[in-house]
Amino acid sequence: MPLSAVIITHNAGSQLEACLRSIAFADEIVVVDSASTDGTVEIARRHGARVIDREWLGFGPQKQFAVEAAAHDWVLCLDADERVSEPLRSSIETELKAPRSRVYCLSRCNRFLGRWLKHGEGYPDWIVRLFDRRAARWSDDPVHEKVVTDEPATKLAGDLLHESAETLARYLEKQNRYTTLQAERLRSQGKRAGALNLVLSPLARFFKFYFLRLGFLDGVPGLVHVTIGCMNSFSKYAKLIELQGSR
Repeated sequence: MPLSAVIITHNAGSQLEACLRSIAFADEIVVVDSASTDGTVEIARRHGARVIDREWLGFGPQKQFAVEAAAHDWVLCLDADERVSEPLRSSIETELKAPRSRVYCLSRCNRFLGRWLKHGEGYPDWIVRLFDRRAARWSDDPVHEKVVTDEPATKLAGDLLHESAETLARYLEKQNRYTTLQAERLRSQGKRAGALNLVLSPLARFFKFYFLRLGFLDGVPGLVHVTIGCMNSFSKYAKLIELQGSR
């Protein structure tokens, strides 16, 4: 089956080249860029990608636009800071010769504070990224977007490597923006929050990922990663309570 690899970008020049090298096996590479000024577009074209300039629509809509712009029905969706490992590439190429499914889950391995996380919330971070676009699509969520499908997803061997180059300060800034968007989405859905959400949600998250999912085995980076996730839970509901008050 011919495969289109699709990526959305904005000033991703420092990360994009490694991503493009890892997906050189695809029949087509589509990069949907939003006004980059750091050489992202030039790097993409140098690697043979078809570049489309598109104003920012939000994560979900932007990724769906990229999927619809692809020449082939089978699409592999990546972020610029992700790379396809050799074992995963082999799995994809083998699977597409005779697909068992139309939707596939990939195990994402996250690098955080200089360490590849192998437990907790960081691994295996199963996400749908390879699919037949006639059977699945990206959600309209502006953040924490996901692939929506009615079909069961098949897991593939090999890791999708997520190696973000951002500092901890930038990571925390991004989480702050994300929790704001999450709170706004919850409010638009008519959801409400109270003191129990502020207390129980972070505690339940910490117990699940640090103890049940063995996050403690990832050392200090694992502890920091899980703790930030708990802080995000608290912030999301605190911001929702603030929105309830303003309303």
